[in-house]
Parts: sequence; C-alpha cells; structure tokens
Amino acid sequence: MLRIISVFILLLSLSSCRNADETVLVKDLQSKWDKKNDQDFDFKINDFQNQKNIIFIVRNNNDYPYSNIRLIASISQNKKLISTDTLNYVLAKPNGEWLGTGFGETKEILFQYKLNYKFPQNGNYSLKVSQAMRRNVLPGIEDIGIKIQNVKP
Repeated sequence: MLRIISVFILLLSLSSCRNADETVLVKDLQSKWDKKNDQDFDFKINDFQNQKNIIFIVRNNNDYPYSNIRLIASISQNKKLISTDTLNYVLAKPNGEWLGTGFGETKEILFQYKLNYKFPQNGNYSLKVSQAMRRNVLPGIEDIGIKIQNVKP
C-alpha cells in the first residue's frame, strides 16, 4: 500500500512540474528487470534543429545488489539504428550509501546520456534500453525512464 501511495505522489509531482521543453517517459519494472525484457521508449521530435539532452532516470531500492548499473542503449528512427552505446553508471558511494534522492529505501538518480545531441531530422524515434549486468533477473530496480529536454540557448 505504501508503494502505491508513493508512486501516486511521484506521478502527481512529475505531472505538476511538467515543462513543455521536456518529455519524461518512465517504465515500472516491479522491482525486477529481466535481461530479456528490453525497455522501449517511443517519442517524437518536432524540432530537430534544437539540441537535446537525453537523461536516464533510475529508481532503485535496497534489494539492488550492486553499486553500479550497466546499460546498453540504442536510438533508432523508423527501425533504422542510429547509435548504440554501452554505459556504466554508479549508484552508490564506496561505503555503500546510495546516491540520488528520495525518502525511505527508494532512491532516484539521473544519469546524463547524450548532452547537446542533435537528432538528424524530425520524426518518430525509439530509445531501447537493456540491462547488461551479470544476473539475468536484476532485483531492486523499480523504474527506468528517460528525460528528453531542449538545451537552453
């Protein structure tokens, strides 16, 4: 019940702080991320001439067994691959303390993926994210998301 209330409050706060210059897409992973389940985020770019920042949103809890997370991210347009990157992000300090913000055992952290990125043209895009950790099922990852924001001149 507490999880439902906290998710509701989080969604309410995200929707009330909505900025026309950014798009936020989040997938609920139910605190376990299977390696076979890629997370696809579909979005539309209408102003390709403006540079964008692409940022990952990761929410983890105390069940997460590692201090880092490895991701494979691929951007495509109309099923044509534009780029693929293997990424490693740190989730905890060397002493085990989680980075990020949040109350209780759930922490949210934002990771820069592509800064000042210029999409090649207007259209529909997809960003596919898969976990690249040793375990096939990764416990403790509650949500994964992306934030696409216009770069301020």
